Amino acid sequence: MKKKYQRFFIFICCIGYYYGACQENNNTIKLLSYNIWNGYDFGKDEKRRAELTDWVSNEQPTIVGLQELVNYTPEKLKEDAEHWGHKYSVLLKETGYSVGLTSTYPIEVKEKIFEGMHHGALHCKTGGFDVFVIHFSPSSYKKRLKEADIILKKIARVAQNNSNYIVMGDFNALSPIDADLYKTDVLLNRLRQSKSNKGQSGNLAYDALDYSVISHFLTHPLIDACQKFTKGINERGSFPGRILGKINAESDEDLVKRLQRIDFIFISPELGHRLIGAKVYNNRPNWYLSDHYPVGAELLVKK
Repeated sequence: MKKKYQRFFIFICCIGYYYGACQENNNTIKLLSYNIWNGYDFGKDEKRRAELTDWVSNEQPTIVGLQELVNYTPEKLKEDAEHWGHKYSVLLKETGYSVGLTSTYPIEVKEKIFEGMHHGALHCKTGGFDVFVIHFSPSSYKKRLKEADIILKKIARVAQNNSNYIVMGDFNALSPIDADLYKTDVLLNRLRQSKSNKGQSGNLAYDALDYSVISHFLTHPLIDACQKFTKGINERGSFPGRILGKINAESDEDLVKRLQRIDFIFISPELGHRLIGAKVYNNRPNWYLSDHYPVGAELLVKK
């Protein structure tokens, strides 16, 4: 019996050593994408800015992609980044609706993409990842298709030399993965009303919900980080936030009824093997921090 217990003890020690070695040889990377809504009311809502940056700080992300950085300067983005522990940050532009990237790793700007884009996009290298931060057109699915083609062609070139690439941001587009979640016509009817006088240049394709933009990314192929870890629109919905209730005279119930997922993190197939978690943060306290909810993903990456 004594030898039996000795063998068992040695077995347990071996497992512990193996687990510890695995932990030492790996590192967890946390990605976060957040549309902050009109640059905190065009720079006037410092209270919301403070609350949102505090929330990001508590999440301790490794890489953050941001959209709607209105009235932002590189210095202002740097201030936000340092608040959540990031030494490095890059702003796309100082006019209009900008995107930005912050990271715990040094950032190399590969390209600031403007041609053919509605708001523009960033392509940066940080921590060994090629990261694209995007914000597609909010008003035309045809424009979004063109933007998708531009980004996917650039990703195809990146993939020739680096299998670790990420696309994150506000796509303003619906995923075919979620098609069965829009069981009522609440969203469709709302889009029909807002699409008046826009013809086929609007957000509906032939008077139906459009899934073509996100389909392009899925067939590249890219991996939808949240698909595996979320179920139902109540877990996946990234827009609208409940903060819009007072502005639009809508109840929380009405806002929940028209939840949609238009914010995504897509990762390369190689990174898909290292994906260990993802979620849309659409619960408190994010209800009132922005009109969009942030999206996060965690990767296990070898050191």
